[in-house]
Amino acid sequence: MSEIISRRHILELAGAGGLAFAGGFGRAIAQGAKRIEQLDPKLDAILDKSQPVQELATGFGGELGPAEGPVWIKEGGYLLFSDIHTSRRIKYMPGQAGTSVFKEGTNGANGLTRDLQGRLLACEGSGRRITRQELDGSITVIANSFQGKRLNRPNDVVVKSDGSIYFTDPGANNLADQWDLTFGGVYRVSADLGTMTLLFDHFVQPNGLAFSPDESVLYVIDSRRRQIRAFDMMPNGMVAKQTERLFADLGGPEPGGPDGMKVDVAGNIYSGGAGGIYVLDSSGKRLGRIVHGKPATTNIGFGGDDWKTLFFTMRDSLGAVNVKIAGIPVPVPKKQG
Repeated sequence: MSEIISRRHILELAGAGGLAFAGGFGRAIAQGAKRIEQLDPKLDAILDKSQPVQELATGFGGELGPAEGPVWIKEGGYLLFSDIHTSRRIKYMPGQAGTSVFKEGTNGANGLTRDLQGRLLACEGSGRRITRQELDGSITVIANSFQGKRLNRPNDVVVKSDGSIYFTDPGANNLADQWDLTFGGVYRVSADLGTMTLLFDHFVQPNGLAFSPDESVLYVIDSRRRQIRAFDMMPNGMVAKQTERLFADLGGPEPGGPDGMKVDVAGNIYSGGAGGIYVLDSSGKRLGRIVHGKPATTNIGFGGDDWKTLFFTMRDSLGAVNVKIAGIPVPVPKKQG
């Protein structure tokens, strides 16, 4: 959806009394100033609010989709992210100017992650599938259908420490062509790829997802409702549906909503939201907000040698801030026993 508001629409809002024009315009100007806002004293232990909000690269995205899916490749010391519009995978190497094209023809890949063996997993939007790039460069299809019906547009993916794969597939109403599925779903694929399970299908628009550090809780964004929902996990890898609860509502008057989500080793959650990126504690309390000045945050990923750099994509740009608590690494350490 376009973030451009017409002059007529602004006047209609002002005339209706729903928005004081001067106040709304003032908020828009304030939104453009990069900064880190402290909403709770606990933020001091998580990041330095005096640091600059960095813009590392720009010029990505377009009508077919934004920059998305940052994932750190630790052994190479670089970041990969998606440019959906050009169907490219982009490489950013800290300390080097600009970016380079890592891969052409990604089938509109969106979210990226790595499995326990370090292989790259991609949510291919135009390909309507989840794929894995093998160490020899070949491609394995993880999932492309459910009960004989094609997936919609897989959005984001995470791998659990037992090797199982969880991904979101937002609603079919986003497709321009004929679709099969009539709902947006959240799925689990077993580590051996032998079983694919629909965990739930009642979200309006399932988006980012992440586990708590001990993997006892699965957080899932419903971006249309501008919420993060939480589920307790069962030993068999399924969610306990009766435990579903509202974890955080990240809507607000500023542009942007929940999109992309990552967790640090202490259990703090980072997620896009209205006006920037929110830092939440494990109870969902807002501790701070990273205001990057762009209309929306599209995804987030930890990186750096110590996993203490928070990278984020913002439709047309890549940004970063430094944090004091390491993010959960990717690949996640393999579960023992």
